[in-house]
Amino acid sequence: MAVTQDKAHQAWRAAERIKRLSDRLVGVGPIGLGLDGVLAWVPVAGTVYSLGAGALLIAAGFRGGASVPTLARMAAYLVVDSASSTVPVAGWAVDTLFPGHLMAAKALQKDIEARHGPSALPDSWDRKRKAKGGGRRGPKI
Repeated sequence: MAVTQDKAHQAWRAAERIKRLSDRLVGVGPIGLGLDGVLAWVPVAGTVYSLGAGALLIAAGFRGGASVPTLARMAAYLVVDSASSTVPVAGWAVDTLFPGHLMAAKALQKDIEARHGPSALPDSWDRKRKAKGGGRRGPKI
């Protein structure tokens, strides 16, 4: 079954949402922290979240028509990320620092972009967007 460009770009945007929520809610340079890292310290909840978000990413990969090698790479990242959260303390620390969902989402996004071109994000997702008309400070004179 051929995947349309629209369906592929919907999968790309789903991966973007999961990536931001899981590993980039707060970011400083290359280091990010999201729900996956925070919930890793809560027994069972971290594993449940990690598996659920991973399942959503894999489902997005299927919907977006990702290649088998891309799906395998995504699964490998997600297995490492989810398995580490089952080990108390040391595993939780690894899970906090290992951005498995981010890496899996990027792999999917690159696959989709290679076949269907880049997907545009809605303006509401652009965190760095500047205020129009001068913002709070008023217009420049």
